[in-house]
Amino acid sequence: MYQTYCRTFQSSMKVGMKFLNWRKPVLLEGPDSLLKLPELVKGLQYERVLIVTDAGILKAQLIDTLLEAFNAHGIYYSIYDQTVANPTIHNVEEAVMLYHVEQCEAIIAFGGGSPIDCAKAVAARVARPDKELSQMKGLFKVRKDTPTLFAVPTTAGTGSEGTVAAVISDSETHEKYAINDPVLIPHYAVLDPLLTVNLPKNLTSTTGMDALTHAVEAYIGRSNTEETRKFAREAVKIIFKYLYKAYEDGSDLIARTQMQRASYLAGLAFTRAYVGNVHAIAHTLGGFYNVPHGLANAVILPHVLKFYGDSATTPLAELANLVGIGQFGDSDEKKASLFIEAIEQLNKSMGIPTKIEGIVNRDVPLMVERALSEANPLYPVPKIMNKDEMFYIYQIIQA
Repeated sequence: MYQTYCRTFQSSMKVGMKFLNWRKPVLLEGPDSLLKLPELVKGLQYERVLIVTDAGILKAQLIDTLLEAFNAHGIYYSIYDQTVANPTIHNVEEAVMLYHVEQCEAIIAFGGGSPIDCAKAVAARVARPDKELSQMKGLFKVRKDTPTLFAVPTTAGTGSEGTVAAVISDSETHEKYAINDPVLIPHYAVLDPLLTVNLPKNLTSTTGMDALTHAVEAYIGRSNTEETRKFAREAVKIIFKYLYKAYEDGSDLIARTQMQRASYLAGLAFTRAYVGNVHAIAHTLGGFYNVPHGLANAVILPHVLKFYGDSATTPLAELANLVGIGQFGDSDEKKASLFIEAIEQLNKSMGIPTKIEGIVNRDVPLMVERALSEANPLYPVPKIMNKDEMFYIYQIIQA
């Protein structure tokens, strides 16, 4: 009965999504495209902007060129640089206060998925000062135009520059949840591969696997459109070709450019077709233990795909064909299995562990409850998990 309810809900959502306003951000792409941003901001007649970033970005001086260009164009900027991995309600409220105190007119997210998520949540709170973040959890709770949002990703993984979601953590309850609304899709995005050239190997690998998880979960789900399938397939193909190259040689600009594109495409795919149980579990690990999201996804992905079994065989076999895995005449079951093995091998080649350290047994029941609550009835996964099955996944990923 419960599975019938979930599938009915998902089918209704798939129909309803066709009528929403799915804007895509205007893109500035290619090496040094960041330098075009000040002129764009000036052309839109914004004079005061809030930049949401983190301390690591400032320390790495990635943003210095942009700040110099803002100064040259007479654009006043305020910087919020306290965003943490898995951004918190406290981060968002501090940044909102700065936005108002400095009378900002637009928001620039500069960094990985955490600053972009934080900036989106800031935009939501500016648009809806009458609502707390917790009141916007879930679907379509913002519903008012936000300030213009510019996203400048410095990693190739989250795809947040093209998605409807802002994922926020509550430090007190250890809950990590998403605010989903089409108004949170950034208006503009800068895909400058030079910003990712000095990305450490561990971040290159885990953010890249985050993008792969987005694409795979979107592709095997039941709410795909012809467009989301196209985006997901292209992302998977790029990642299998270029992720390890970017990992091995961080200065490979072609690989860096392609991985940025893959991340963006995977974001476009899952923002319409949704993610799945991998993300539901990963979010609990981020909320409880601050496990980096890409790392969690990388570890969990093969286990969940194996759990799906026959329910995901056909789409996984299609992805195997796409990237040249398997032999002519292999069954779909064989190809699907080989595709999962290829994911495990990719993880291994980049030093990604097979287990998650630090999971505490007493936390697992609550994490199971929260993961199931996130996944059901929203995520159109190949196979809906029950409590025992979800508990099993936590057991096998626990170090």
